[in-house]
This record gives sequence, C-alpha cells and structure tokens, in this order.
Amino acid sequence: MPFTLEIGDHAPKFSLPATDGQNYSLSDFADAKVLVVFFTCNHCPYVIGSDEGTRKTALKYAPNGVQFVGINSNSKHTYEEDSFEHMVERMEEQQFPWIYLRDKSQEVAKAYGALRTPHFFVFDEDRKLIYTGRGVDNPKDSSKVTVNDLDAALEEYLSGKKIEIPVTNPIGCNVKWEGKDAHWMPDEACDLI
Repeated sequence: MPFTLEIGDHAPKFSLPATDGQNYSLSDFADAKVLVVFFTCNHCPYVIGSDEGTRKTALKYAPNGVQFVGINSNSKHTYEEDSFEHMVERMEEQQFPWIYLRDKSQEVAKAYGALRTPHFFVFDEDRKLIYTGRGVDNPKDSSKVTVNDLDAALEEYLSGKKIEIPVTNPIGCNVKWEGKDAHWMPDEACDLI
C-alpha cells in the first residue's frame, strides 16, 4: 500500500494558489479549531456525486471553527477538466464553502499520501491527524448514502468523544499522477475501491 498519513501525524506544510487569486499556506488556517484537508478534482464522478454532501458537512460545522480546504492535485494532462482554469470556473459556478487549491507539482498530494478523489484528512487544533479516509459510504450516488464517516468523526471530536472509526478506505478515482498516460488505466478504474 502506498504511503499515506497515519493517525497522530502532523499536517504537512503547503503553499498553493487558490481559485480566489490568493496563495494559501497551512499557517493561514491557524485560527481553525479543526482543519479538513481533502483531495478533490473537477471531473471525478465520486467527487461530483458527493460535493453537496461535503458542502452540507462544511456548513454544518463552520460555526464550530471547522475549516475545509480542497486540493486538486490531478494532472491536467490526464483530464483537461482538472486544469486551474476549470477549477476557477467550477468554484464560480458552485460557490463551495471551502478554499480550493491547485497542487500542480503534486508534491502536496505525495506528502499527505492522497490516494483517491475524494480523500479526507481531518486535523485537530495542533494539526495532528484525527481522521482519514472517505466522506461517505456511497460518494457516487448520494441517494444511497447510509454512513457519513466524516460527519461522525467531526461530531464525536467536537463533542469531546473518542472518534470511533478514525481510519476508513477512501472511495473514489485514483489521483491522476503526472507522467501517466491518459489511457494507462481504464475509466472503470474509478469504480475500483
């Protein structure tokens, strides 16, 4: 299994451009009680199918000091839809309640060990990892969601309880790494979990 952050690990630092025209680093979110960093993109059906659920969770916990930050590390050479220009368009269209960052070098995805889109990493006030994995159990079809692991982890943590399930397998498309041919993997690979 590829490297990915483990519970208790510190959030790797980053400095990336956002769709709002600014650059953001980890320290820019120092005021957040909880920081949710998630790897996402523009085209993946698992992202598109779960974005509204993620929006709902982000809005629900924003009053508790929870900040969401989306990062797109996908190579635009694999999917042109994942270019920065399309990220800007998508944010203007969707008005998501998170900062949307571009990781063109893919170094941040490698540092976190992002495996899929979407892949969530939840950090406490000290920026130690307290939850990692999927948002929900059926990100492709919101009508079939029965478990919201991300919501449960945030609810438990903010209530001062132990997070019952701190690690789940992210469900989604593989991160599209630079240098991989667009046809190196069939589209059905998105269905592999």
